[in-house]
Amino acid sequence: MNAPLLLHRLAHARAGDKGNRLNLALVCRVPEAYAPLAAQVTPEAVAALFSARHPSKVVRYDLPNLGAFNFVLDDVLEGGVNASLGLDGHGKSLSFRLLELELEPTEDVLRALRVIEDR
Repeated sequence: MNAPLLLHRLAHARAGDKGNRLNLALVCRVPEAYAPLAAQVTPEAVAALFSARHPSKVVRYDLPNLGAFNFVLDDVLEGGVNASLGLDGHGKSLSFRLLELELEPTEDVLRALRVIEDR
């Protein structure tokens, strides 16, 4: 059985916060990854990945000139850094959770992965 193809193989991520709103930046490792990630890393897929945190809204902002996406998730930080009893009230570790998203190994995804591996 093949191991799942995880998003971290094609992209980097950073997290930030404002109150109870999580901001996740997803940056493609190579330009060839942008289109296949745009197709698979949808607001719905991200909402499902973070469903245990009950996001009330997930919005994706596309940044094609940067080869990046910005996701904004509302109401996932247990009230934010000043209100949360969680160990990570800022949500910094949640960028790593995003990078665990399993990708469908489509031809475009595998092509982008080969570009990365050939570097």
